Amino acid sequence: MASKWNLIVDVERCDNCRVCFLAVKDEYIGNDFPGCSAAQPAQGHNWLDIRRKERGAYPLVEARFLPVMCNHCDDAPCMKAARGDAVRKRPDGIVIIDPGKSKGQKQIVDACPYGAVCWNDDQQIPQAWPFDAHLLDAGWSRTRAEQACPAHAYRTIKVEDEEMQRIRAEQGLEVLRPELGTRPRIYYKNLHLVTKCFVGGTVVKQANSVEECAAGVEVLLKQAGREVGRATTDTFGEFKIDRLEPNSRGYQLEAAASSGRCSIEFDLGEDSRYLGVLTLAAA
Repeated sequence: MASKWNLIVDVERCDNCRVCFLAVKDEYIGNDFPGCSAAQPAQGHNWLDIRRKERGAYPLVEARFLPVMCNHCDDAPCMKAARGDAVRKRPDGIVIIDPGKSKGQKQIVDACPYGAVCWNDDQQIPQAWPFDAHLLDAGWSRTRAEQACPAHAYRTIKVEDEEMQRIRAEQGLEVLRPELGTRPRIYYKNLHLVTKCFVGGTVVKQANSVEECAAGVEVLLKQAGREVGRATTDTFGEFKIDRLEPNSRGYQLEAAASSGRCSIEFDLGEDSRYLGVLTLAAA
């Protein structure tokens, strides 16, 4: 079985410095790579883009950043939409949009459900990030994005599919929009930071008629009687439980310590929630 290229992106490590974004532009703007890609236009194309996702509400808000690019799908919709062999899948897993054969085929842009294919008005061709195929063919082992990233958010890896699926399971990797069944070769670590919800709050206790932050309190979250998360409050009495499904209902949260306990029931909408200040009451 042949080894194929994959890219692992760690969402937690991306801090939106955009060095990868600039590295891709530096590589392709004004540069033609026959058999791989025509030059990227100076404006209008972001073959590797960084999307921002905010979660939560005051005073518990966080921003995360999601690098997105052509997914080099094994069941690529762009290939199905293309006429002739304008889009081809290489034996090493890389999808190439042929700059010559794809001329005039704007339907290739529309076919991509990830919005990763751009239209070049001047040349009348569809274009996408070609996984730096010309560099890998020349002996490189890392894409420009990985080489440039100071946060080590990327990992370029060439392995057999069976080994990649083992790595995926071991590291909890996910792909974008798995329900599409396109079988992407771009895998994400910590994708829950942009796709799931969290709940958080502040636990306090009564001490000499005043409220104090309650550190070290165990917080248990259940849904329909089943545990779905737990946390321990920090020095400031704060906690956060992540990886919850948006628009999910029927949660019961309980905080318990030697000084007392408290509980709250709630539902989740599209976004994460701050549950407010929770006061421990003596049992």
